[in-house]
Amino acid sequence: MRGIVVVMIFVLVLVSINTKSTSLVNGNLFEEFELTWGGQRAKIVEGGKVLTLSLDSISGSGFTSKRQYLFGRIDMQLKLVAGNSAGTVTAYYLSSQGVNHDEIDFEFLGNLSGDPYIVHTNVYTQGKGDREQQFYLWFDPTTNFHTYSILWNNHNIIFMVDNTPIRVFNNEERRGVPFPNKQPMKLYSSLWNADQWATRGGLVKTDWSKAPFNAYYRNFNDANACVVSRSSPPCTAKSSANAAVPLGLDAPGRRRLRWVQKYFMIYNYCNDLKRFPQGRPMECRFTKP
Repeated sequence: MRGIVVVMIFVLVLVSINTKSTSLVNGNLFEEFELTWGGQRAKIVEGGKVLTLSLDSISGSGFTSKRQYLFGRIDMQLKLVAGNSAGTVTAYYLSSQGVNHDEIDFEFLGNLSGDPYIVHTNVYTQGKGDREQQFYLWFDPTTNFHTYSILWNNHNIIFMVDNTPIRVFNNEERRGVPFPNKQPMKLYSSLWNADQWATRGGLVKTDWSKAPFNAYYRNFNDANACVVSRSSPPCTAKSSANAAVPLGLDAPGRRRLRWVQKYFMIYNYCNDLKRFPQGRPMECRFTKP
């Protein structure tokens, strides 16, 4: 009971901190994104303030940013599929193109009503992923909008939820581990059916009687990201770190990261010895919160 009380107090403190520290831009989403697939299942409404994706038994839907980035901070608020969302996946990620692409992933795995969502994270470098970490959230992500952020510079990638770090992936190129620092990426998001694996390893299938499934987006902010274009200065490793995209976490950030990983992490590839019988991946041997 005492541990539960401590967790709840910490959650209340986080809510207070994050309400004060998260600043988002109310941009026109018509100007920021292209609706790329799903037909009328993808919509921008409320005069460009809200974007919606829908999934039914025929198709899902998706969008992509008009700009591409090399380093920076990307923020967006999402409200996930409510109710029985088992089998569905809402993906929100940065990615380059091609077989040897880089990618920085948030994926939200749907659940049975009453069960927590799983946040699935991954980092691809030169076409190779297999760096999964998964978490439960400490709130219901379907009742209100929450901010999901990717902070990316040449030193590290930080995954944040409501300004709370949940994962840090460090640049270990000096030890032979590839790091995404050369390929510009666009922001993508999609809502799709993945009931072959998404919920309880595929044991729970999508209940199409609950369709359509809907996810909502607003308050996109790329003000602290370096946009790659012919008319802009080049994005360099030296300029990749600033106040909005720090070289690492400060002491309060490290404490919050440890709290999330202690109470809410449910899978870490670095600890999966059965998966890596020849030894843990190189980057796992040097990872410190």
